[in-house]
Amino acid sequence: MQTVSTLYLEHHPWLLGWLRRKLGCPHNAADLSHDTFVRVLGQPQALAQVREPRAWLTTIARGLAVDQARRQTLERAYLEALAGLPESHTPSTEDQAMLINCLARIDAMLDGLHPKARTVLLLSRLDGLGYVAIAQQMGVSLSTVEKHMATALRHCMAMRAELPWA
Repeated sequence: MQTVSTLYLEHHPWLLGWLRRKLGCPHNAADLSHDTFVRVLGQPQALAQVREPRAWLTTIARGLAVDQARRQTLERAYLEALAGLPESHTPSTEDQAMLINCLARIDAMLDGLHPKARTVLLLSRLDGLGYVAIAQQMGVSLSTVEKHMATALRHCMAMRAELPWA
């Protein structure tokens, strides 16, 4: 069985080089490499089952890179929306950071949800539409909307329990 320290000593330089080539930025590569090993520390039971450490590390690093890219996309969209507000309505820097974090949490929670269930949830919660209006807009039955909403809510509750920030 390999320990985290052995894994780090044997594979960190390789992972860092791999990330530098993929990302083109040594600073982002260092951050993602660090985050990868933090994730490894959180999965001690998985370490005992790893047969191909580099494949496992790249899988973790790729997932973190995707998460980072999604968060950056959310941040850009949020900052673009803020740019259209009058200065008197602009949230403080601290509030902006909290809002971006909240958006990232919501995005992570909705990830993996069937598109129709996600649409029902968003139409209900963000647009304030009732189930009948959602059914009409989507061209489905009321019972289909109810089923999609139940699916969405179960998914969100399950994700809330699984995500590290819950």
